[in-house]
Amino acid sequence: MKTEWNLEVLYKGLDDPAYEADMKKFEAVVEDYVASVEAAKGKKAEDVLESLILKHEELAELAYKLQSYLALRQAVETENGDLMAQLNRLMRTYNKGYGAEIAEQKISVQIEDLDGFAKNNEVIGAYHFTIKEAKETAKYLLNDDLEAMISAMDMTGGSAWGQLQSYLTSTVKVDYEGEQITLTQVRNLANSPDVNVRKAAYEAEIAAYEKIEDALAFAINNIKNQVTMLCEKRGYESPLAMTLRNARMKRETLDAMMEAIREYLPTFRKYLRKKGEMLGHSNGLPWYELFAPMGKVEKTYTVEEAKEYLVNCFSSFSKEMSDMMTEAFDNEWIDFYPRKGKEGGAFCAGVPSLKQSRILTNFDGSFSAIGTLAHELGHAYHNLQIQNERILNQDYPMPVAETASTFNETHLGHHAVAQAEGEALLNLLENDLKEQTQCIVDIYSRYLFETAVFEQSQSKFLMAGDLKELMLNAQKEAYGDGLDEKYMHPYMWACKGHYYSSGLSFYNFPYAFGNLFALGLYSKFLEEGERFVPKYNALLNATVKCSVEDAGAMVGIDLTKKDFWESSLALIAKNIEKFCEL
Repeated sequence: MKTEWNLEVLYKGLDDPAYEADMKKFEAVVEDYVASVEAAKGKKAEDVLESLILKHEELAELAYKLQSYLALRQAVETENGDLMAQLNRLMRTYNKGYGAEIAEQKISVQIEDLDGFAKNNEVIGAYHFTIKEAKETAKYLLNDDLEAMISAMDMTGGSAWGQLQSYLTSTVKVDYEGEQITLTQVRNLANSPDVNVRKAAYEAEIAAYEKIEDALAFAINNIKNQVTMLCEKRGYESPLAMTLRNARMKRETLDAMMEAIREYLPTFRKYLRKKGEMLGHSNGLPWYELFAPMGKVEKTYTVEEAKEYLVNCFSSFSKEMSDMMTEAFDNEWIDFYPRKGKEGGAFCAGVPSLKQSRILTNFDGSFSAIGTLAHELGHAYHNLQIQNERILNQDYPMPVAETASTFNETHLGHHAVAQAEGEALLNLLENDLKEQTQCIVDIYSRYLFETAVFEQSQSKFLMAGDLKELMLNAQKEAYGDGLDEKYMHPYMWACKGHYYSSGLSFYNFPYAFGNLFALGLYSKFLEEGERFVPKYNALLNATVKCSVEDAGAMVGIDLTKKDFWESSLALIAKNIEKFCEL
């Protein structure tokens, strides 16, 4: 089985004639689209909108195909300057059409009887929800020229700062045990069964960030200032308000979830203190012990064994899921192992032109790595459920983006725990709890940190020391006495790429949302069995065309009520009690 993904089904390389032909075609399509939008201005929206949307779809098809190829290659070849140049070329061309996209959106909201028009026009009907959303967000749009300029300048502004963070964290040399390794490799050592290795790796990781902390401080300050400035210009109350509108999520939903999380923080701290005691620590758990394995040392898995485990596990959920997993392993959707120049972490990217996904992991053979694969394959399953939607209808908002992935992790954990006992059960249960702690407690700390950065960066430049202090304060508020204050992680702002997006702020609370929403959905699956699967698939499909609250309502869940979030947190609390008993 090959362990690197196959991108040659898109293009053989930058020198592939098909690549250059598509790039030139894209440039021509953008020019045609811009001219068509310009010609449509002043005409009746009902007469021109369908034609504009069809041209926009052609543009999007090419853009997604080219962007998929370049971005996926760049993720595993971060030092490849030719790829960066081609990505910039693509974005420059795309930005020429950005003002026209805004103009098209403004034309679409001029339709007076949208409901009636949508009933009689297949294309407009498909984008009914999107156009209704456009009516709501139109007041936040600037004029077409300004929107185009903002998009173009982001390439050398916020997006460039984000690329710097990715480059620095993927190429910085970590001095460990007389060798130089990558950040991904040293962070993976947090899972070592040897406490001396875990502690030495933690210290080496912290020391490595000192080499790049100033550059990263400049990056995060400039990105957050750019976002805040644009929010003010557009008329948003705050970056969080803009994020929630883009996420199709009510503030009441976020507040209900966060209030429930705060109430359950003492329960998570109980787990952390107990784990600390079991590992011989009396003042809470040191950071380098967060991922320490407990119970029977987990076996390691080959890629082939990981495939067998996942396919067997998810065949009890649905054949469609297990078949997709088989295809992902057999047809080279996945890039498994860490290597020089490859990004750390993991992600899944849909490739609409192939009706497939591509998954990046840094597989180390642990059961946790199988959990990561299950998570990313959950994203791929979500992509599968929307693949037959029209191309401009294949984006779902941040909160539900982590639902299918976390649902998969929940099913994997349920499957594994059901087959285990004794020390093996303790190991699996603790693995689940440390992941839950990351999704709830650490995510809460990241939310606090990003909120503080947005607030304070408006009145001062946050130097690396300031950012470290904000991060430590956030960790203390979230983890409380569950962590040993002598061993925390002041650089969590440096290694998390989510902070460095100029177009996507607060990509933290969606993980908690997805986790707790998935727990609620999984409870319904346990109650209903296979009857629930079609409902689940329908929910995933609907996420591209509804609010998160409407998605919840499809399965009888009111996301604005704290009691739903408490019911999901209570399930985690039960496992914490079981862990403490074991």
